[in-house]
Amino acid sequence: MARHPAHWIALGFGSGLSPKAPGTVGSLWGWASFLVFNAWLTPWQWAAVIGLSLIVGWWAATVTARHLGISDPGAVVWDEIVAVWIILWLLMPAGFWWQLAAFGVFRYFDAAKPGPVRWADGLFKTPPGGRVSAAQGFGILFDDLVAAGCTLLVLALARAVGVGTGLW
Repeated sequence: MARHPAHWIALGFGSGLSPKAPGTVGSLWGWASFLVFNAWLTPWQWAAVIGLSLIVGWWAATVTARHLGISDPGAVVWDEIVAVWIILWLLMPAGFWWQLAAFGVFRYFDAAKPGPVRWADGLFKTPPGGRVSAAQGFGILFDDLVAAGCTLLVLALARAVGVGTGLW
């Protein structure tokens, strides 16, 4: 991580270095950090933080993937962190159980990559041995943004049909 400042960001300040399930650990870090920062940030400030985090994350993911020589390194978890921030930003205020549901549904979409998430994941892939481009760096973030959108859709449908009404 100390080799380049981009690594600190892309690796989620170390959460992506978890030997087991780095994406889950990064998502948990995203959830915890959202709850801490949410005490001070307004929704509009969150919008600015998320927008800036996407731009900086694109750069950091690209640089880190290039340095590692891997098109989509599992240790790069900034994409999970920002995706969780987006979900919670749009979901809040929500109780613990809805937040946990959001976390679980997001992890499903991110890990299993069904339908649109699989499409998004393959859209910017660099061929094996190819140079990691800025497009590939964007692709690292893009599939998680699609997973976040799918998560929000599932949660909205659940709420619309009255699932967990007392928990919202």
